[in-house]
Amino acid sequence: MAVRIRLTRMGKKKKPYYRLIATDSESPRDGKFLEILGSYDPMKDPAQVTVHAEKVQYWLAKGAKVSESARSILKSQGVLQGS
Repeated sequence: MAVRIRLTRMGKKKKPYYRLIATDSESPRDGKFLEILGSYDPMKDPAQVTVHAEKVQYWLAKGAKVSESARSILKSQGVLQGS
C-alpha cells in the first residue's frame, strides 16, 4: 500500500473547503482515508490553513508521497523544506 498526502473536498456546492489527509494512493479523492492532517479553507480572506506538523512528519517518515497541491500548502506553512 502506497500512502499519499493529498486534499479531499468538503463543504457545500460553491463553498468548498479541503482536508489535508493521509490515504492509500488508490482510494478515490473523497473516499476512505487513514488520518486527517489539517485543513484548508480558500473561501476566507486570507485563506485559512491548519496543519498538524507532527502528523505530517510521521507520514513522511513512513514514506508517504505528497500531491502537488498539498506540497504547496505544506511549503507555505513551513512544514516542508525544499523538495
